[in-house]
Amino acid sequence: MPAEAEPLLELADLVTTYRLRAGIGRPGGEVRAVAGVSLTVRAGETVGLVGESGCGKSTIARTIVGLVRPSSGKVLFEGRDLATLPARELRRLRREIQLVFQDPYAALNPRMRVADLIKEAWRIHPGLVPRERWDEEVRALLERVGLRPEHAGRYPHQFSGGQRQRISIARALAVRPRLIVCDEAVSALDVSVRAQILNLLRELQRDLGVAYLFISHDLGVVRHLCDRVAVMYLGKVVETGSKEDVYRSAAHPYTQALLSAAPSLDDWRDGEHGEIVLSGDVPSPLNPPSGCHFRTRCWRAQDRCRDEEPALVDRDTGHPVACHFPEAPATPAADGGRTQKE
Repeated sequence: MPAEAEPLLELADLVTTYRLRAGIGRPGGEVRAVAGVSLTVRAGETVGLVGESGCGKSTIARTIVGLVRPSSGKVLFEGRDLATLPARELRRLRREIQLVFQDPYAALNPRMRVADLIKEAWRIHPGLVPRERWDEEVRALLERVGLRPEHAGRYPHQFSGGQRQRISIARALAVRPRLIVCDEAVSALDVSVRAQILNLLRELQRDLGVAYLFISHDLGVVRHLCDRVAVMYLGKVVETGSKEDVYRSAAHPYTQALLSAAPSLDDWRDGEHGEIVLSGDVPSPLNPPSGCHFRTRCWRAQDRCRDEEPALVDRDTGHPVACHFPEAPATPAADGGRTQKE
């Protein structure tokens, strides 16, 4: 993928906020689920977005496709701000960005047959496929995602989890998108089925040129599928770069901790270091720490980390890192802020 290619999708300082009502034992307030994220996806490439549960990955997915409105910042598709487009143009453009959810059974109407689930897209976007070709197109889509034409007459409950996810992918492809946002699209599947879906996604990209924003907490899956990777922590991107940059030259302590905990990545750092065990819990997004959000769990934290939020820039690391003190994995701290398991 040429580095100079214009972005297909660009997130520019995106902020998405939820308002919480006060309840028993819970104060009200605002949660900045996404706190100033900038990210690009170019045509035909796959960008991985990784991080712990609750870091804002799914909120980004829903903001991109319009299910959630951003509080500030921009979502640009081919340079056009989706928030400022006229309704008619936005409707047309939305078919070019599709979302595949984590739970395919919840995403598919159990009262509709597979053929009707796919045809629904053409009813919403008339003129995309001539009505006399709908049945033919349904059969072609099912075959493309590895299902049989006779599956068109069945209901979602008659399929396995992997087959239902293939149906979800067929629905997304029905409107001929240029970008598919995969929100934990394989995390609920068995390992063998997961591999089949990943291979299917790669084949579709090769044949159709579709781009993916692939959201996952599984670093092994992201390494297998993605060209570039962005690591999120508490609503912010803390490290980003090519797959090789992030997996072989990780400089942010949070990224290093994630990589060390992934058992399939035993070649990271050539086995020089054991598992990094972080102290403490993930802070509440209702009241994130000042300065660097990760400082309360970081063995490198200093006073500067409390007072100054680090920008996501290249700090002589070869790729952008949001850390005041990026470096190779360090020796475990004497105070127990980091431990190793050899």
